[in-house]
Amino acid sequence: MSRPNANAGRAAPEGADVPLTITEVSLDQLDLIRRLNVDIFDDEQIIKTFERDDLLMLVARSEGTAVGFKLGYRLDPRSFYSAKGGVRKAYRRRGVARALLYAMLDLVRERGYNRFVYDTFPNKHPGMTVMGLDEGFRVIRAGYSPRYQDYRLRFELSLTDDA
Repeated sequence: MSRPNANAGRAAPEGADVPLTITEVSLDQLDLIRRLNVDIFDDEQIIKTFERDDLLMLVARSEGTAVGFKLGYRLDPRSFYSAKGGVRKAYRRRGVARALLYAMLDLVRERGYNRFVYDTFPNKHPGMTVMGLDEGFRVIRAGYSPRYQDYRLRFELSLTDDA
C-alpha cells in the first residue's frame, strides 16, 4: 500500500484541502504539542510518558499555523504504535488527519517496522474509526474501557507486501 510521501518539511499529500506542511519535531517542541492537545481535546495529558523507544512526533502546519499533531512510539521490535493525534476543529474534515497518518506511515516504514497499530474510541472519535477502515486497517481487538466510558478498538495495518 503505497502512500504519498509527506516527510519532514515537505508538502502534504494530495487530498488535503488546505496548504499543509508536516514536520517531525523533537521534545523541545513539546510545549507546542501540549497547546495543540489542550486546544483539540481540552486535556492536559498527552500520553503517560515520553520516555519511549523511537518516539516520533509530527506537527501539521497550514500557512505557518500549527493545526494538528500525531505522535507514536515503538510498541515492540516489529510494531509501531500511534498513541495520539488530533486536528484543530477549524481544520477537520479537510484531509489533515489523513496527511498526518500518511506521513507517519512513511516514516515508520523507513524505520523498518512492519506493523502499525492504534487504538480509538468510536463513540468519541468516529472519524478515526471510519478512516482506519477506509485505509485498510483491520480491527484486531475490541473491549469496553470504563475509564473512557466507551469501547476501545485496536486497529492494525500490515506494512509488508505479503499481508
